[in-house]
Amino acid sequence: MYFNLKSLLLPFVLFFFSSFNNIVSGQTDWKLRTEKEGIKIYSSEVSYSKVKALKVECNFKATSSQLIAVLLDIKNSPKWVYHTLSANLIKQVSPSELYYYSEVNLPWPVENRDFVAHLVVTQNKDTKVVTMDGPAIPGYIAIKEGVVRIEKSRGQWVIAPVAKNEIKVTYTLQVDPGGLLPPWLVNLLATEGPLQTFRSLKIQLENPVYANKKFEFISE
Repeated sequence: MYFNLKSLLLPFVLFFFSSFNNIVSGQTDWKLRTEKEGIKIYSSEVSYSKVKALKVECNFKATSSQLIAVLLDIKNSPKWVYHTLSANLIKQVSPSELYYYSEVNLPWPVENRDFVAHLVVTQNKDTKVVTMDGPAIPGYIAIKEGVVRIEKSRGQWVIAPVAKNEIKVTYTLQVDPGGLLPPWLVNLLATEGPLQTFRSLKIQLENPVYANKKFEFISE
């Protein structure tokens, strides 16, 4: 059975982004879906969408700068982000801000999805907590034939220091993938996707190229 994710009620569409702010700020009824290898995956119902919001929590033996270095290394993100076919930097605004394009590979007969994201990194200098916001930006580049453009999406990484060379990572995501998606695929992307991504992220963090990475905009 397929459902059309674009058939949303107009009143809910009008406050889409204000609702997103509640999701990423923690004002959501999160329910634990699974916990494996120290990776906790939560989901939450969203009133305006059939796709649930997701939250992933995990501790890593790394610094905030190491993780940000991985997240900003756009060209290598297909190595660890689940089902990512390609990722390309569009514009580097500053060391802590950029735009990038990515295409998500989905199993046949479902069409691939793509999006343009705007990444901005900030840090609370008192708590040392680092936040990376990554909303999708509609209309930034031309639509690609045969690929469905994701125009409504917001992801956020929150990185909190726990101890020396240890961080707690909280990732939240709400997305409208557009078009027609079978429920089995939605469930797969909501459970297997985050688990595989964080497993691969742990491996990617161990790459020596990120070991001594430092940023002027991050204080450890």
